[in-house]
Amino acid sequence: MSKIIETDLKTFVKFWLVPLGIGLVLLFVYSAMTGLIVVGLSIFLALALKPLVRTVNNFFIKHFGTEKKHQTASAVLAYLIVVIVIGGILAIIGPVVVNETSKFVQNFPETFENTFGGWDGINEIGRNLGIDDLHAEIIKAVNDLSNNLLGVLGNNLVSSVSSVADVVMKVVLVLVLTLLFLLEGPSIMEAFWRAIGSAEEDRKPVAVAKRVVSRMANVVSTYVSHQAIVAMIDGVASALIVFCLSLFTAVPSGIAVPMGLITMLFYLIPMFGQFIGGTLVTLLLLFSSPIAAVIFAVIYIIYAQIENNVIAPKIQGNALNLPAVVILVAIVIGMYMFGLLGAIVAVPIAGCIRVLMDEYPNIRTARE
Repeated sequence: MSKIIETDLKTFVKFWLVPLGIGLVLLFVYSAMTGLIVVGLSIFLALALKPLVRTVNNFFIKHFGTEKKHQTASAVLAYLIVVIVIGGILAIIGPVVVNETSKFVQNFPETFENTFGGWDGINEIGRNLGIDDLHAEIIKAVNDLSNNLLGVLGNNLVSSVSSVADVVMKVVLVLVLTLLFLLEGPSIMEAFWRAIGSAEEDRKPVAVAKRVVSRMANVVSTYVSHQAIVAMIDGVASALIVFCLSLFTAVPSGIAVPMGLITMLFYLIPMFGQFIGGTLVTLLLLFSSPIAAVIFAVIYIIYAQIENNVIAPKIQGNALNLPAVVILVAIVIGMYMFGLLGAIVAVPIAGCIRVLMDEYPNIRTARE
């Protein structure tokens, strides 16, 4: 037996408008994903620079003997400090990596002869493994690899050029937006809170929302600043290890600082960055001295255990109050969704979600 369901026009319109609105929002997010990522990264960097801006502002107030805020000058100076430091680090690391790699290529025949005994030694190893002519197999594999690489490079040359231009444009956009958020972000947020909290009945919900947003911003800035401090300690330790190795191995002492900068930069990547940085430095040291590379790897692994269990917890102070499993899950999800960028911002985002969970009773009370 069929039934007739009666409904008014208002309910009918709501029934169709809600899924239509959700669909349009999802379409907008999908279409503007790249732009949203650029804007989100810029906001993240602006929040990360807040402690440095505050430090510079306090310096101005202390030395110029005035209570007037120097927000604009502080933001610009903090921004320039970070950009110059990162640019200088990359300028130092780049030539060293290229030089060590070219040195390895030049010295490869001698190293190969001393390590494996030349092709005769390779063939002897191959015969022990059941391969009659390991030399020919290696040459064939190298030729096949070279041909495949040349084909891939030839096919993707144009797209690679356009990709590089696209990356450069995004980097410039992030840099510009970060500076603008530093300069105008506080005033925009104040105007926003005043606009939505003008009515008497809105003041309590707005106060709760303002506190939640402030806590979330503090999570981001605190995490990044503490991570940067531990990264600098890690870089200094790596540089000292490499310098000490240069005193009794073939490792040049001039690469100690660049090696430390490499581990410092990669440490900023949560969980896996320390391993990546240590592995990269080990490989670069291998080009100069295999013995030094092995010694560095052993010492760095021991130091990493001390750092992860003593130094980092002491400095971080459990600021985010997140279990290790939650941090790892957040990094894995962020990495698979947005790659390296997602891995970097995943932990602060998890901390912000924790703030929302803590404040949920207050949010619910304010809404009621």
